[in-house]
Amino acid sequence: MEFDGVGWIAAIIIGGLAGWLAKMFMKTNTGLLLNIVLGIVGAVLASLLLGVVGISFGGWFGYLIAGFIGACIIIAIARAVTNR
Repeated sequence: MEFDGVGWIAAIIIGGLAGWLAKMFMKTNTGLLLNIVLGIVGAVLASLLLGVVGISFGGWFGYLIAGFIGACIIIAIARAVTNR
């Protein structure tokens, strides 16, 4: 199983890093597991959204960028829904 050109173990590691970066950037208080989930789901979300406009990322660095962007989007949506 591959995630945008990286294996699933790399996706977990990179997703955790992307989630942690988004956590620091958006100033949230999330744990390790949620950081990993945010990074992986964020990478998928950002890849889909950016793919609509013709932008695609590949490899480790691209997955990290997409994960960071997507995780920030998810955090912003969660804040808007919870009014925080």
